[in-house]
Amino acid sequence: MPERLMKNMFLAPIRHLILVIVGFKGEAHGYEILKEIEKITCGTWKPSHGNIYTMLSKMVEEGLLEPKEEYHGKRKLVKYTLTEKGWNYLREANELALQSLYISIQYHETLRKKLEELGYGRELAREAIGRYLEVLDRVCEILDAKRRALREMLEEKESEEEKKEG
Repeated sequence: MPERLMKNMFLAPIRHLILVIVGFKGEAHGYEILKEIEKITCGTWKPSHGNIYTMLSKMVEEGLLEPKEEYHGKRKLVKYTLTEKGWNYLREANELALQSLYISIQYHETLRKKLEELGYGRELAREAIGRYLEVLDRVCEILDAKRRALREMLEEKESEEEKKEG
């Protein structure tokens, strides 16, 4: 499944994005998902309504989302929630995305050095350096918290194993 999941993440990122949005919100309707995608992409990308609703229907057929119809007067509104299969997909996709992030960071730094060596580097403006540092500081905070949590999990597992053996 990880190979298919990886392929789907890169061939159809909108699919993954829809699952993330619905997962964070708990439930969402098509227009709400569309607006959230616009917000996430800072307005640079707005998928068509047709694409969103086609994707939602396909994801319902695949068992990733469950639709729930609500009526507001005569107006029908379909809200989507994640199914168990949808949550499992997100869990695996999140683990792969985190691994990809680490690899991307290494690749980015290697490429940056290569560009500098070839004379294509550029000096960053003071303002850009500040923004870059803010992003890096936040990434470091997230990674440090994750590192601590994983170390605690490892220690707990080792302690459990020692108890079973002792």
